[in-house]
Amino acid sequence: MTQDTISLALSELRALLGDRLSTGQSVREIHGRDEAYSEPALPDAVAFPDNTEEVSAIMKICSAHKVPVVPFGIGTSLEGHVIPIHGGISVDTSRMNKVLDIHQSDLDAVVQPGVTRKQLNDDLRATGLMFTVDPGANATLGGMTSTRASGTNTVRYGTMRENVMALEVVLPDGRVINTGSRARKSSAGYDLTHLFVGSEGTLGIITELTVRLFGRPDSELSATCAFDTIDDAVNTVITAIQMGLPMARIELLDDVQMKGMNIFNPDLNLPEKPHLFIEFHGSEAGVKEQVDLFESVAEEFGVSGFDWATKLEDRERLWQARHNAYYAGKSLRKGCEGLVTDCCVPISALADCIARTKELIAESGLIAPIVGHVGDGNYHLLILVDPDNGDEMARAKQLASDVSRTALSFGGTVTGEHGVGTGKKKYMPEEHGEAYLLMAQLKQSIDPLNIMNPGKLVSVN
Repeated sequence: MTQDTISLALSELRALLGDRLSTGQSVREIHGRDEAYSEPALPDAVAFPDNTEEVSAIMKICSAHKVPVVPFGIGTSLEGHVIPIHGGISVDTSRMNKVLDIHQSDLDAVVQPGVTRKQLNDDLRATGLMFTVDPGANATLGGMTSTRASGTNTVRYGTMRENVMALEVVLPDGRVINTGSRARKSSAGYDLTHLFVGSEGTLGIITELTVRLFGRPDSELSATCAFDTIDDAVNTVITAIQMGLPMARIELLDDVQMKGMNIFNPDLNLPEKPHLFIEFHGSEAGVKEQVDLFESVAEEFGVSGFDWATKLEDRERLWQARHNAYYAGKSLRKGCEGLVTDCCVPISALADCIARTKELIAESGLIAPIVGHVGDGNYHLLILVDPDNGDEMARAKQLASDVSRTALSFGGTVTGEHGVGTGKKKYMPEEHGEAYLLMAQLKQSIDPLNIMNPGKLVSVN
């Protein structure tokens, strides 16, 4: 891409979008970074389309001039997904933020990609329905689909993979396709919907999506409980799952994370021991039965400090504290930055994998609290570092690498929900083998010019 090429593309894009194409420094800087400690890189310009037709026109212009395009939702990704490492155009879908249809009887909604999860749930409030995927950040649904997001509710309701039914996508050459339907199942052809779910903007730009909804439960009950060891906490969860106990949320926080939680949330005042944060959904009688069963299982593993939250404000306070775990972890070391990583293993291997991870943390000499979506085997490290200390940064990156390879050795994956981006791309051949080459072939067949978020997820020649 030459300067003349980008100038021609910008001239055509400005004619299309007017002042909704920005080359301002501050706007470009916002679109040149994400929430993680990733090296920023500026796009040449930022486009703000209003509809699918404009996205299609943008892609036709960029394809004609071979200009890179990086889709941008709200910038909450953690592995450099939205950083335009080769420059080009950042396509910000925030103006495409309408809830188009709510089909109450069919339990689904049709939305534009810039709709955030909180916005959708606000619109659903009067219907008695809810959208359940909750990654913590108030991310856009387009971005959540692109990264195959999950979160605290996954153990009960699934990830974006299970909750996206249909998509409208603009391909790299500007063609608009529709995948899937509002039917609950189909045997008609390739499952193209789920090819784009998790593709991280490397195959096209999502411009509309149909998502699954659930009825709000009659009763919700949350709690915290402490254990002497992580093994005891994890084995409680494994036993409960094997019994078929339908937990809605079940989160693990290690003793280091709990210290940070108490610093950041002084009113929390919980023991600095491994904790589970749990929640049950259902009828009032059903929830009571679930609670009784869980308590009996937890008692077998030496649980202590059960604290039940029945009022809405108490539950919201508890889960807000959990969602602020990143900032709570950072409170353990003033002036630090957080290098964040995640992995996922079979739940039967979770206790052993976390034990090995704790050994790796100790060997690194760094502080790295652990938080996990323990019900599905996914856990996160927040590695605290001085970004100006080259030795610390090297040790932090080595620790993250060791954790990824430890997860692979336990039959897991290097990322359960953060995605690949640039940060974990180097592990893809090791995790996927020959299948990774097939991913590259798919990318090349859909995006032969390699203009869609180039350098992320897969490599093409």
